Amino acid sequence: MTRTLTAIALLALGTTVQAQTLCQPIATRCEAHITANYIPDGQFYRALLQGDEVAEFQLTLFGGTTYRVAACSGDSDGTLLFSVFDQQRNLLFTNKDHHSAPYWDLSIANTLDVIVEAHLDPSKAGSGCAVMLIGFKK
Repeated sequence: MTRTLTAIALLALGTTVQAQTLCQPIATRCEAHITANYIPDGQFYRALLQGDEVAEFQLTLFGGTTYRVAACSGDSDGTLLFSVFDQQRNLLFTNKDHHSAPYWDLSIANTLDVIVEAHLDPSKAGSGCAVMLIGFKK
């Protein structure tokens, strides 16, 4: 039993380290979209995706704030599609409607819990690391 738990723990740690190593160049590129006008929230939202897998992140966005959501994957911008939904799954924004823009600014009137979904554009990438960053306007 202890060996099994140790093996699972090592596998999980190895996967986390692998994701961080694979994602670092993408995270660095993605950081460039959080310009000096924005303060990063300090989180790197990362996922390894294959095919039609979807990464889901839950966030609270505070009213009266403008946020920048940056989403990157692959060797160039535009390969990661992302959508922002409210808790009832009403679509608030998708970059699919904006030529797969690598970032978008969202102005929030009232505090809102949202779900951000990200997946690879199947016409551009079959697998890869997805990185999302969130910043709020100074």
